[in-house]
Amino acid sequence: MQFVLSRAICFVHPKSPFLLMATSTSVSSVSSIAIPRKARLRGVVFDMDGTLTVPVIDFPAMYRSVLGEDEYLSVKAKNPTGIDILHQIENWSPEKQRKAYETIADFERQGLDRLQIMPGAAELYNFLESKKMRRGLITRNVKAAVDLFHQRFGMAFSPALSREFRPYKPDPAPLLHICSTWEVQPYEVIMVGDSLKDDVGCGKQAGSFTCLLDETGKYSSDDMASAELKPNFKWDHAEVMLHPNIMLV
Repeated sequence: MQFVLSRAICFVHPKSPFLLMATSTSVSSVSSIAIPRKARLRGVVFDMDGTLTVPVIDFPAMYRSVLGEDEYLSVKAKNPTGIDILHQIENWSPEKQRKAYETIADFERQGLDRLQIMPGAAELYNFLESKKMRRGLITRNVKAAVDLFHQRFGMAFSPALSREFRPYKPDPAPLLHICSTWEVQPYEVIMVGDSLKDDVGCGKQAGSFTCLLDETGKYSSDDMASAELKPNFKWDHAEVMLHPNIMLV
């Protein structure tokens, strides 16, 4: 039996970004992906932090600790859609890089202690599993965080790629690797995440559909209206807007 994606994913929690039975078929932007008229969805790839798990890492504090206040403000002003801290430090001297990674790892360890599942994520996982839908994960967090996520919440995402997989998102390599492993086309996959730069950027470059989770309204401001990256679908407190021609089988 086939399920139109716009009828197959809906909220299972009134304040959750996850859906099991949507009724809307509107889209937040017109897809520019060249696909067959009734392409079937073969897999869903998720970001982890802020998507499958409640955001607990204080990223602005992390960036300030790594970059220093003045450089943080300068980099932030030049990158309104988000700071790529790993990119910022990749050309630093080895010793400076080592200290930066230690700071990042310290913030991430604190996040592990407070790791929580996003409301509705377990129900969505069970729904996708019941439909035999492939489920992958791409995160810029470390493998230890992914392992803990799987162990603590009893879920299995495969492949589950952490930042040890290089190059990491927003490079499309992780998503293309998953598509290759699944033996599917990128346009048969949707990338779901809460970062316009990392998740939508990765999905767009790979040629996949993208869904941006924007529970806080971060990407609804006028400053973001002219952002170069545009997700195919966007959730913003009311509903996930999903394309009626993508089929879930």
